[in-house]
Amino acid sequence: MTDTRQKRAAEIQNSIRQILYHDWNPIGVAELPSDEYDSYIAPVYRVLVGSHSEQELVDCLFRMERDVIGMPCGSPEQLRPVARRLLEIDVRL
Repeated sequence: MTDTRQKRAAEIQNSIRQILYHDWNPIGVAELPSDEYDSYIAPVYRVLVGSHSEQELVDCLFRMERDVIGMPCGSPEQLRPVARRLLEIDVRL
């Protein structure tokens, strides 16, 4: 991967990280390390470059909350604003 593509990939990852940390944050603690949700960047990225589907992002975030993090979940519809923010990211390398 060229330096330009590596830099762009890092920018995309950081954009996803910021939205997961500031807008999603299912743990709900403001003092979390900024890399707390880094393991969730790849699944979100795959949706963004694959189907680019708002509903698939909502489903992905909901499954991660319920199955991976184990947090009590509200309605998946509560995740729609986060999905929309993620969809605003330009994921082209």
